[in-house]
Parts: sequence; C-alpha cells; structure tokens
Amino acid sequence: MTAHGTDRPLPLSVDRTSPVPLYFQLAQQLEAAVEQGRLAPGALLGNEIDLASRLGLSRPTVRQAIQTLVDKGLMVRRRGVGTQVVHSQVRRPLELSSLYDDLEAAGQRPATAVLRNTTEPATAEVAAALGVAEGSEVHLVERLRSAHGEPMALLRNHLPPGPVPLRTDELEATGLYRLMRAAGITLHSARQTVGARAATVGEARDLDEEPGAPLLTMERVTYDDTGRVVEFGSHVYRAARYAFEFQLLVRP
Repeated sequence: MTAHGTDRPLPLSVDRTSPVPLYFQLAQQLEAAVEQGRLAPGALLGNEIDLASRLGLSRPTVRQAIQTLVDKGLMVRRRGVGTQVVHSQVRRPLELSSLYDDLEAAGQRPATAVLRNTTEPATAEVAAALGVAEGSEVHLVERLRSAHGEPMALLRNHLPPGPVPLRTDELEATGLYRLMRAAGITLHSARQTVGARAATVGEARDLDEEPGAPLLTMERVTYDDTGRVVEFGSHVYRAARYAFEFQLLVRP
C-alpha cells in the first residue's frame, strides 16, 4: 500500500498460518505505521482493491482492517476523497511528566489556549489537596491543550500562592511544569488517580465531542523535593485520542 504524500510503499504482509485473523494482522501493521509516523496525519491511503490484490486478501477483509482504525479514531473515510489518516493516539506513560512534554516527545506539536488564569477561594477539595485553609486564595489555571489543530484535553490546575509567575502568554507558549522548574521548583513525586466518565455539555463543546462522549480523567497532587504540595491537577482527555500506559511487575 502506498499512502499519497509518502515516498515509498508500506511493507505489509500477512501470515496465513497464524491464528490471528488476517484483518487484525493488517490493522496492527497500519496502526503501527500511523504511530511511528510512516503514515502522517493527512495522508491518504491507496486503493483498497489494489491492497487486497497485493496481499491476496478479499476486499471485505481489507475494509474490516481499515474500519478498525476508523473506529479507533486514527483514520476517517471522506466521500470523494478516500480514507485519510487523522492522527495517532497519544500514549502517556504513568510518570511525573507534563502533557506538553509528552506531546512534544510524540511529535504532536502541542498548542495551548488559556481559558482562565486567576485566583479564587479554595474549595474543601482543593484545600485538602494543597494543604491550605478552606477559603484561602489559590491560583487557578484552566487550559485547552491541542495537537495538530485538534483539541486533546482540558487541564485545570490549582497552585498555592508562591514563587511561580503564571503569565498567560507563557502558559500558552510552554508547559506548566517547565515554568515551575524555571522558578526553581524541583518536582519530586506525585499521587495520581486515573478514571473515566461522560463529557458534560461544556466539556464536549471545548473538546469537539458529543455530550456524553467518554473521557479519561486524571487527578494529580504533585510534591517538590521538600515534600511541599506544589500543584493539584484535575484533567480530562478525549478517550479516542489518549491512553495511559502502565508497567506492571510481579510482586516477589
């Protein structure tokens, strides 16, 4: 298969002796090509009939493989255009890193729109997370993070009053953790909870999703090297664009 906009055909093959269904073998190879950048966003896939003939597969098998990636949000079928690569899913390791850095590392060209940058009285939840008195003034930053021009996540962070200058232009130019490090804060550890829920009407509007669409959620309390809480983050991510990766070890 050759994708329009690429210089060489993709090396694709199927193993008929494998118990893995043929459509799934093809889908895995196409997904890997998207994740590795060999099929870039905007690339058009070649003709399904040509691919089926090249691999000795039926056209329904090829169509099922491509539909698997359409269902994952990696490709889209456009009438009169063909099947087009949309984006790769960002897979974020569970480590103390920022979404901005993870997107940059994945070649996703992050962009940020600051929705709110203000102070407000701490709610009971925020006060407990930051270790401050309820009702005391804390800093609130809300941002919409995008990649390749598509919304990815809504980020809400509360910070105790302190040494981090939070200028809107800087928050739109780089990541929060970079600004914290620049202010002399050494990030050490965090307590994090990952979950899922349906999008509210406002979240769906900001993230270009339907109300009730699945969202991944993450709450994180971050500590510096002195044990002080430096931020409380409450974020939501588009499930079709985002995944958390875990590494599990057998307990000795």
